This record gives sequence, C-alpha cells and structure tokens, in this order.
Amino acid sequence: MRIHIICIGKLKERYWSDAVSEYQKRLSKYCDLEITEVKEARLPDKASPAQETAVIEEEGRSILKHIKDGSYVISLEIQGKNLSSEELAAKIESIPLAGKSHITFIIGGSLGLSKEVSKRADFKLSFSKMTFPHQMMRVILLEQIYRAFKIIKNETYHK
Repeated sequence: MRIHIICIGKLKERYWSDAVSEYQKRLSKYCDLEITEVKEARLPDKASPAQETAVIEEEGRSILKHIKDGSYVISLEIQGKNLSSEELAAKIESIPLAGKSHITFIIGGSLGLSKEVSKRADFKLSFSKMTFPHQMMRVILLEQIYRAFKIIKNETYHK
C-alpha cells in the first residue's frame, strides 16, 4: 500500500523532523510512504479576508497538483468525521478492498483547506475540533497511521 501525505510548509524544528523520521522508519515495514511539502503561501501581516482567501486558494492549487490520479484522498478538516484509532484502522484496511492501493492524506496550512481541496477529498477526517500547528499534526497523523497498521496486523502497541 502507498501512503502519500501532502502538507503545507516545512518542518522548522529538529524535534518535529526527528519524530517524522522515526515514524517514517517504523512505517517502512507496512507501506510505501511519501511526504510532499508544499510551499506555504505568504500571508501579509494584518491580512484582509480577501488576502486570506487568496492564500487558501493558492495553497489549494498547489496541493491539488500533487494528488496522484486514482488516489483515495483523506483531508484533515475540523468539520470532518471523528474516528477512533480502531475505526481509522478499519478505514485504511477497507480502501484497498474497494480497489484503491494509494491513499493521500492532506494537511492544510494555518488557514485551512480550500473548497476545491475539500471537494476532492473522498473522506474528511477530524482529529479534534481544536486547531493544531500543522507541524504537530504531521507527527500526530503519522503516529495514527502507524497505530492503524499495528491494529490491522493485530500487533501489540502501547494503548
């Protein structure tokens, strides 16, 4: 199975990079993982709503360019569906059964995802109604994907 994570921005702090590297190493046993970092659009200080919309749309166009044809797309959105770890594992396990071997997860920038990206998503996933920094969300997502594969394979993992 191929897992592709498309995210806005680069990891700036080493501790985030180290955590991502650790989960990339762990996940290599279960899937082919690719992470695509999309350039964060520049947002002026004291941006107007129109400028914020322009940033969201620019980032959205960049995200859409990286989605591979035939991929099952899961966007991370506050208004998405909350799943338990077991439910996420079942979701990931069911996607290949529906004929898709490539899953793309999308993490938006600080302003969220464009309407076009949200429309492209096959499933909208929410981890919480709270907002998290996108760097932290990348680590949380990787951990949950790793946990999902451990559940799918019926392997023990810390609860």
